Amino acid sequence: MDAIWPIIYIDALWVKIWSGSVVSKPVYLAVGVDTDGRKDVLGLWVGDEGEGATTWMTVLTELRNRGVEDVCIVACDGLKGLPEAVTATWPKATVQTYVIHLIRASLRLAAKQHHAKLIPELKAIYTAPTEQTAEQALADFTASEWGQRYPAIVRTWQSPWSEFTPYLAFPPEVRRVVYSTNLIESINARLRKVTRNRGHSPSEQAALKVLYLAVRELIAPKGRDIGHVAAHRKKALNQFSLFFEDRLNAR
Repeated sequence: MDAIWPIIYIDALWVKIWSGSVVSKPVYLAVGVDTDGRKDVLGLWVGDEGEGATTWMTVLTELRNRGVEDVCIVACDGLKGLPEAVTATWPKATVQTYVIHLIRASLRLAAKQHHAKLIPELKAIYTAPTEQTAEQALADFTASEWGQRYPAIVRTWQSPWSEFTPYLAFPPEVRRVVYSTNLIESINARLRKVTRNRGHSPSEQAALKVLYLAVRELIAPKGRDIGHVAAHRKKALNQFSLFFEDRLNAR
């Protein structure tokens, strides 16, 4: 396993497993893009009933012990305690909240008929050229009719602000790969389909075996090598090499 990874995406999906009765358990998933621009699933771990930062800490520590010495960006959701778990494992890592998750969370808090007007207001925040202009855009939104009508949306952006703002310093190519969760969501969607079609698994080991085989098929589809390099990831990697030059080029 590479010592340094430009970006690792982490997320959890839920599967039904027999444990005296059928229960839903989180499966922790880590997907990395290496210094050659190739994607790889770094591991799958079954947790207890309930996703938690403590288990994530165990997962991340295992990755470090397996040779992941440094990560430039760890993209994750806003689970409480998760940023601290990441920085405790890799002190120099940038913790980046999925921007698309903030947008989706905001729209879930608003009436559907208002989405068309809210989207440009939110876009002014996450496409801002600098942190200062993003702060002003959020302040303008807060004072606007929509901010007054939906204060919960304001809080949705204010709460993870320190994990959102690193995104604003990145060049467009890097912004693109941390804005979208398509890479890990496409894997999750495939894994959910496999587990849903099979019903519950008789054990944790059986669940992991099914998920592993599905990952192999997804990461290495017929006619491609494992970790096929998408063009947009290759462009992003070039920008990573400039933005994190002191770490990526020192390997």
